[in-house]
Amino acid sequence: MEQRTPLLTCLQEHDKLHRSSFHTPGHKCSSFLPLELLRLDYTELPDTDALYEAAGAIRKTEEALSHLFHSGRSLISAGGCTLAIQTMLKIASDRGKTILFARNAHRSAVSAAALLGIDPVWLLPTGDNGFTGTIRPEEVEEAFRNYPDASALYITSPSYYGEISDIPVLSDICHQHGALLIVDNAHGSHLAFMKENLHPLHLGADMTACSLHKTLPVLTGGAALQIRSQAHAEGAKEAMALFGSTSPSYPIMCSIDLCVDYLLHQDGISAYQACEKRVESIRQTAVQCGLQLPSGLCDPLRITLNTASVGLTGKQQIAYFESCGIDCEFCDGENAVMICTPFNTEEDFLRLETAVRQMPRKEALLPRKRSFFLPQQRLSLRQAVLSPSVCLPVEQAEGHIAADTACPCPPGVPLIMPGEIISKSVQKELLQAGIRSIRIVRDKAGSTSPDPN
Repeated sequence: MEQRTPLLTCLQEHDKLHRSSFHTPGHKCSSFLPLELLRLDYTELPDTDALYEAAGAIRKTEEALSHLFHSGRSLISAGGCTLAIQTMLKIASDRGKTILFARNAHRSAVSAAALLGIDPVWLLPTGDNGFTGTIRPEEVEEAFRNYPDASALYITSPSYYGEISDIPVLSDICHQHGALLIVDNAHGSHLAFMKENLHPLHLGADMTACSLHKTLPVLTGGAALQIRSQAHAEGAKEAMALFGSTSPSYPIMCSIDLCVDYLLHQDGISAYQACEKRVESIRQTAVQCGLQLPSGLCDPLRITLNTASVGLTGKQQIAYFESCGIDCEFCDGENAVMICTPFNTEEDFLRLETAVRQMPRKEALLPRKRSFFLPQQRLSLRQAVLSPSVCLPVEQAEGHIAADTACPCPPGVPLIMPGEIISKSVQKELLQAGIRSIRIVRDKAGSTSPDPN
């Protein structure tokens, strides 16, 4: 019999598995958010305010959000972190189209750069043990010397694996060169509430895009743009309206309202700090069991396990955690990523702790070096994205110009950028990531022959 509601049925069946959620959203489908929100799906009315002209209730919630994060201005997004990133890049690009970009940028930032005509200067992260790594300050210094007109540095911190960049140093370098430090902080909204405030805005960033729903008790799609200085907030609402839906979800915005109240006026901050202790104990257990974790400063609520260090790789990785009743945020065949919040129960944490202790051990495998490289660029991002294109099997794509980002999601980090030549090594990376087709630029004559140069 044909299912009349396939998506609803799919979610209901998944819910019946009763797995421990170590993935987004931060509320973990708990009862924190009241069912009453379903009855409050209103729209812009004379008494309900309007997101892009906020002057009433929405503006008051934004002011409370600003107070919570100690920002000069906070703007609500019901269009996820993508809308906050687009707005942030629009503000930065108004100062100049050349922007330094960490290569592990999310594909939403790459798409925004193409639409805005930004010319990214790519910087390669460096890390160890198969993790993403961060951008070294000396590389940023050199990039500013080579591109003195760069208006901003755009980085992702924390990375998908939880690695936190040296924000204070990077901020100082940017400001010495008259540039902004703008941060994709999608996975780090909660960092403001740890025992040590690690939020990038607190550490010196000028703007941060924060995906509130990923680690805080907010409905999926709830996010915020945090702006340090009122000077940079000028025109920010108009920039957000340029990209955002004219029908933002009021239940999503209400969930942000509830989250702010929880953190400002209830026991939210103490709950997050208690969770920090619980996560640290599991992390220590993992180290005692021989599992490698990212080095350096990392997100206190994220557990990233290099299972290759005990011989557990590939599809075995996902199957093992599912057999333990655990849904991970992300498994890349070598590393398993868990997002923890106070809305995980003690039963969830015990399951994870048991899974770590009982993980089968084989001969350790050398971690694969995380591949960040710079393919040859033939067209600008904008030219490539707006050019006529066709889709080809990856096996036939060598020598062609990419017309789109190609990336596994999660983590949403492109393996190749639009306008770059698809080399044999890129082809191999795409296939290893399970990507079987890619959109390539068609020339003016409609040919799909490889680039002869």
